[in-house]
Formats: sequence, structure tokens, C-alpha cells
Amino acid sequence: MQNQAKNLINKLGLDPRLLGMIGALVAIWIVFGIFTDGRFLSPRNFFNLSVQTASVAVMATGMVFVIVTRHIDLSVGSMLGFIGMAVAALQVQILPDLVGLGHWSVWIIAVIAAILMGALLGAFQGWIIGYLAVPAFIVTLGGLLVYRGAMWWVTEGQTQAPLDTTFRLLGGGAEGTLGESLSWIFGIVAALAAVTLMLLSRRNKANHGFAVKPAWAEGILLAIAAGGIIGFVWIMNSYPISKGAMKRMTKAQGIEYTDGMVWNHGVAIPVVILLIVAIVMTVIATRTRFGRYVYATGGNPEAAELSGINTRWLTVKIFSLMGALTGIAAVIASARLNAVDVGLGTLDELRVIAAAVIGGTALAGGAGTIYGAVIGALIMQSLQSGMASVGVDAPLQNIVVGVVLVFAVWVDIVYRRRAGA
Repeated sequence: MQNQAKNLINKLGLDPRLLGMIGALVAIWIVFGIFTDGRFLSPRNFFNLSVQTASVAVMATGMVFVIVTRHIDLSVGSMLGFIGMAVAALQVQILPDLVGLGHWSVWIIAVIAAILMGALLGAFQGWIIGYLAVPAFIVTLGGLLVYRGAMWWVTEGQTQAPLDTTFRLLGGGAEGTLGESLSWIFGIVAALAAVTLMLLSRRNKANHGFAVKPAWAEGILLAIAAGGIIGFVWIMNSYPISKGAMKRMTKAQGIEYTDGMVWNHGVAIPVVILLIVAIVMTVIATRTRFGRYVYATGGNPEAAELSGINTRWLTVKIFSLMGALTGIAAVIASARLNAVDVGLGTLDELRVIAAAVIGGTALAGGAGTIYGAVIGALIMQSLQSGMASVGVDAPLQNIVVGVVLVFAVWVDIVYRRRAGA
């Protein structure tokens, strides 16, 4: 039976680590579902889980590149808070006087400002690491302290609220979704895109003389990919919007509200942002010269430099990319809360690093996947949300997450030893 399972996995071309992560995630869901009498497995909880995971997962995709090249970034949580506070102050104190309160351009300016701030701050850190040869641990630890202090300095510790109405949609909530109809369209398009990309990959392999999976195995994978996407959309479309939110939404749209009306949430906008980021980062990692340089440098920095790769400039670009993704995450996190205080982003750096490591990114460098980091972030958030739903105290939650992180690293070490044997 065990040999048959191994043969099936080999024919399907599945990564055993990926199956292990998915298995662990499903086990977590089942356990918490039992302890909460099924509430954890409800569409409402899965919707909230997807939104809560988005900001950490976005940053985790960038942390993969950082760790793959044998660096670390301890500043992302404080950077997120600093960018979030600066962008919130921009919306509350500056832009209303420049373009007018509620102007259509406010959210666009805020998003661009967040991404540019992150990219510039990250590039500066990368320049210190790459060109001044200061260890990344020290540089980003200093960044952690500097950004957290600067966050208070921007507004002297005052909470910034409320944020622009359109900007808030980027954080999810009842209004911040695609809606039921658009979600189905999104799901169908995404499923067709996934199937098309998989078929094109198969054709390219065949054209270049590489071995391809049997047709039946490819068919199973296509069905799993498309079915998973459609299933996710179905779950999101099964979560009804509360009556209070519906009254606000119908009033804003000029629709008469009746007690019999039922609207469902659909896919949240932060999830769409995360999906776009994950696809772009996957393409960068697997289809571009920059991605190849990242993994080559992580595998053997000396050999990469001797082969002509400018590893110092590469470091600047990696940390700049990490900063830009932190800016996107700051937009999601601040929009979801509709306010920014000095606690925004606290300990997020540890959650991001843990997500990347649990997702299979090797601390020794040279190995890591974008999808693994996203699944790792989902595992982390599922653990925390599940423990909160069963009444576990916050200190004990941190203990459990710490133990899981150490265990995941140990499993990774054991797996790589056996794979190399």
C-alpha cells in the first residue's frame, strides 16, 4: 500500500513536502472544527481566515527571496506599521486639504505612496547590506527599532482614523469583496487560467524533450486545481452578509432594503491582491533571470559572484522588493482596521519569517517556494485563529506557535538530509 502511494505521488509529480503541508493544514482545520462544534469550518470563519492571512502571506512571498539568499529581514513588521501610519496620516491630515475630502484619487495616491515608501526603505537597507557589508540581521534589527520609533514620531502617537472610504475596501469586510456574481466570474476565469497554464507547461516540456506525466495523471491535477478554485469561491459565496451591512450597502446603492433580501460576501479583495502577488512572485522566481540569480546566489554565493552575478546589486533589489510587498501589506492591514495606531504590525516580522520557514524555505539558503510561504502563512493563521476560537490564552498561543516553528525547521532538516542521502 505504501509503495503504491509513493508510485502514485511520483506519477502525479507532486512534491511530498507540499502534500505534508496541505495534510497538516487539513488536520488543523479538522481538529479545531471538532472542538468548536463545526464553527471553525463555517464559511464565515474561512472568509475571516482568508482576509486575516492576506497581509502576512504577501510579505512572506518576499521573505522567501530574502531567506533564499541567506539573509533575514527583522524590520518588516515595524516597516509595515510605519508605512501604515504615514499613509493613514496622508489620508486624514494632508490629502483632504490638497484634493478634497473623499476625492476619488485619495486611495490611489495612498496605495502608490505605500508601495514607493516600502521600496525605497527596503532598497536603502539592501544598499547597506550589499555595499557596506553590514550583516542583514543587524541592519534590519536596527530598522525594526527605527521604524517603530518613527511610527510614533509621525503623529506623536495619535491614532489616525477614519480612512478613505474607497481605500477601506482593500481591507475586505462586507463591502470589500467582489460580490457573489463577480466572484463566480473570477473563479471560472482563474480555474481556466490555471488549466491553461498547466497544459502550456506540459506542451513546453514535451517540445523540449522532457518527460511529461501520463495523461490520466495530468487530468487528475487539472481537476484538483480547477475544483479547488471553484470550491473556494463556493465557500466564500456561502457566507451571507449581515442585515446591518446590507442596509448600509443598499442605501449607498439606492436600492430599497427588504427583510427577505440575502446577499453573500464572495471573494474578499485582499485575497485577490494576495493571488495576484503570489502569481507575479512565482513567475519572477521561476521564469526570470532575476529569479534564477536569487536561487543561484543562495545556493553558492561565491560561485554566483565568480559567474558574473552582481550579488551586491541583487541584494538591493531583493530588499527593495521586500519593502514594496510590505507596503502592499500595510495597505491591506490598515484598510482592514480602518484605523492605524502605534501597535500596527507588532510581531508581524516573526509571523512572516515563520510562514516562510514552515512553508519550506531553507534558512541555509538556496531553496524555497512562493506557494509554500502562502500555505505556511495559512497554517500560522489557522493555528492562531483556532486557538482563539477555543479560548486558549494569548501567551499559550505564542508558546504553541513557537513550538510549531521549531518542529517545522527540524522536519525540514531531516527531510533535506534524507533527500540528499
